[in-house]
Amino acid sequence: MTENKPLVPGRFAGKTCVITGGASGIGLATGRRLAAEGANVVVGDLDEVRGPEVAQELGGLFVRVNVADEAEVKNLFQRAKDAYGSVDVAFNNAGINPTDDASILDTGLEAWQRVQTVNLTSVYLCSKYALEHMVEQRSGSIINTASFVALMGAATSQISYSASKGGVLSMSRELGVQFAKDGIRVNALCPGPVNTPLLQELFASDPVQAQRRLVHVPGGRFAEPEEIAAAAAFLASDDASFVNATAFTVDGGISAAYVTPE
Repeated sequence: MTENKPLVPGRFAGKTCVITGGASGIGLATGRRLAAEGANVVVGDLDEVRGPEVAQELGGLFVRVNVADEAEVKNLFQRAKDAYGSVDVAFNNAGINPTDDASILDTGLEAWQRVQTVNLTSVYLCSKYALEHMVEQRSGSIINTASFVALMGAATSQISYSASKGGVLSMSRELGVQFAKDGIRVNALCPGPVNTPLLQELFASDPVQAQRRLVHVPGGRFAEPEEIAAAAAFLASDDASFVNATAFTVDGGISAAYVTPE
């Protein structure tokens, strides 16, 4: 277990930060981090039990949202603007990693499309409606959760997941370039494997495949959500004022490793 990363008190004072998938995992850890640094956090999630509890903990706002539904995504960002007066940060983080997404030889079209919709189309929608507010105010930071699998291939394939994260990475680069002169930065956050409910589900359903992933991490462990949250907080902040249109990799060295330590 890692120690919590040091906070920067007041770094997000007066800032409105919208986080999808904010009721658990990386989204929850990031919401806690940003709130602790002064942000007004808007938790976007499908979970109508846990979501309001998290929002109350953070002193923020919960908005139920299906990130694949255009009207609901538009409402999410409008509710944030109406409540707090601006949309300063969009952490487009919601995603799925289902077990029926596997080798291309085994993955059916329904599973392919479901993953693309939740992981890629949702980022398109969230970026689109965050940008409407950010362009008007001529400032903002968008962080889209991609993955280290957008940068390298895996023989233990989850084909639609990998393709969707590659799409997130490409879209983030393009948006970062297009909207830079509007004072907006767009970056793709590329975590390695993270100790979240999604990963725990993988361990439970296929421990052999999960172990095949772990052996390639040089440090011999997966990331904790708080470590990814610290990276998201940096990208969201003015400390990253010249970080734009990049793949920000937080993977413990996995994408650089040819042979890992014994």
